[in-house]
Amino acid sequence: MSEIFDKLKEKIKEFPTQSGVYLMKSAADKIIYVGKAKNIRSRVKSYFQESKDHSAKTVALVRNINEIEYLLTKTEVEAFLLEASLIKKHRPKYNIRLKDDKSYPYIQLSWHDEFPRLYLSRKVKKDGSLYFGPYTSGGAVFGTIRFLNRIFKIRDCTDHVFKTRTRPCMTYQIGRCTAPCVKFISKEDYRSDVEGARDFLKGRGKKLIKDIEKKMVFAADEEKFEVAARMRDSLFSIKSIIEKQTVINDSSDKDQDIISYFGDDRGVLVETIHVRSGRVIGHRPHFLSNINPLSSDEDPREWLASFLNQYYEDNFIPDDVLLSTDLGGDINKLLQDVLKERSGNEVVVRFATDTKGQDLIEMASQNAKAHFEKHVSKDEEKKKGLEEIQSKLHLPARPNRIECFDISHFQGAETVASQVVFEEGVPAREHYRRYKIKTVTGIDDFASMYEVLKRRFGHDEYEEPQLIVVDGGKGQLSMAVKILQEIGKTHIPVVGLAKARTKADFQSEEVTSTEERFYLPGRANPVVFKTNSDAYQILTGLRDEAHRFAITYHRKLREQTSLESELDYVVGLGEKRKKLLLQKFKSVEDIKQAEPEEIANLKSFNRVLAERIILQLNEAEEKSDESSET
Repeated sequence: MSEIFDKLKEKIKEFPTQSGVYLMKSAADKIIYVGKAKNIRSRVKSYFQESKDHSAKTVALVRNINEIEYLLTKTEVEAFLLEASLIKKHRPKYNIRLKDDKSYPYIQLSWHDEFPRLYLSRKVKKDGSLYFGPYTSGGAVFGTIRFLNRIFKIRDCTDHVFKTRTRPCMTYQIGRCTAPCVKFISKEDYRSDVEGARDFLKGRGKKLIKDIEKKMVFAADEEKFEVAARMRDSLFSIKSIIEKQTVINDSSDKDQDIISYFGDDRGVLVETIHVRSGRVIGHRPHFLSNINPLSSDEDPREWLASFLNQYYEDNFIPDDVLLSTDLGGDINKLLQDVLKERSGNEVVVRFATDTKGQDLIEMASQNAKAHFEKHVSKDEEKKKGLEEIQSKLHLPARPNRIECFDISHFQGAETVASQVVFEEGVPAREHYRRYKIKTVTGIDDFASMYEVLKRRFGHDEYEEPQLIVVDGGKGQLSMAVKILQEIGKTHIPVVGLAKARTKADFQSEEVTSTEERFYLPGRANPVVFKTNSDAYQILTGLRDEAHRFAITYHRKLREQTSLESELDYVVGLGEKRKKLLLQKFKSVEDIKQAEPEEIANLKSFNRVLAERIILQLNEAEEKSDESSET
């Protein structure tokens, strides 16, 4: 250890004094920490100063460093931006990491389109669209989109369907769309309707209501009473929605995020509240388990700045970011420059000192405390469940990381496997893996499992689990044990999970219920958990998730194989062109309905070939229909 330590100290002396990002690696060549610096040499050198009073976390980090690399940037702002993207890519062990498995849902308005429409989007891009949110859930987004489509008669069809329609669809027939696809409405009138939806989403409720009232009065004066009645109903719906929204500042047209936190030695919860044009549209808690905000070792100027840097990499950047902690002028300025670089707009990052700002921070702090207590309560339940698993299965350690493997095949074809990981009793989806079996033909679960486990444990950069779960009884368990022996992983405990059938009617032999059984190596009788226990829910949830993940992958491969087989019969379509088609279109049906230009514009395609592909695929379908009729 001291040899590596001395070697790194010597190497650091040659590091540049420019701004950039440094990457610390373990002995397994895995990135365990990513940091930014205005002066790389000075910053990295500080980790190896023995006289400095380091925190326990820093001591643990330095103990595991085997190599240090760096990437230079022109400015500190560029270093900040690069740090966030590298943390997201490599998920280093010692960095603060946002663990949300899904990004926030937004409403995307394709403002750049000739006839815009509304989408759900989970990424904010610089593509000419307008983005509104973030919202609490995808359900809330879909509900709002349905409401706006109905009120403002905005199209809900895909661009492909929109371009290919020759007559209006059912949505027009029931009065929910103005059929811009067949030019039943002008671009100007359609955009006017879309502007109404935009004003609603921007929180300009008063302006929207006044505009609709004017149009309603005008329609009534023109004796267009049905139109006026529809506008009256729309007005009522809009007013009822606006009344339900929490109003913070009715006169504000700013987009604001309010950020506060609460925690102790169990972790910290950062609460983000989203205010748009004076109205609260949503909030989201983020729990960071490796931060104790009460500890003198933890400086919020570091961990909170890192959180904000990562959080605003993919999420909507507002006009104003209010913080419950003063990060200092230099860090605030740096964050403002980073957010301006990402959004293209001026952004204010500030410690809330005014009365209104403090009221908002107080609201965020109360939410942070409530969500923290709720989270740690659930976390304690999960820990008890893991401790019960450890006790009943006689494990040497609490199984904080459990891996489950499932094999899936369809009539011996396209054998695949899934690896699902639970950490601290909850899914760690970033660690899920899919395997396409390469060395096995036909149905051979033993050989398939052998290949999967060998490939899995060939990756030293992944943490080893404290428990492996296999779907099946004694046979599958003994198979897994044998495989672990062959690949030299006998120290990892394994358990088999299978259902035991219970017959209620012995005469009809009707099976009315099943019960999970957990089999251990060398033990004849299975272990049984109470079905309402957290331990039971963790283990069965893990097995069910592995099965779902494998089936989903298997279905995807089968659909792709089916598509490939149909394309095999198209004259003049080689492997390269077929691959390009598969990348562009998801199904044969999409290709059949495509315009020839869509295919012709692909690399190495032309108009004649595009028309031939569409013609042959449609002819094949007609022949198939004829043969099925006879």
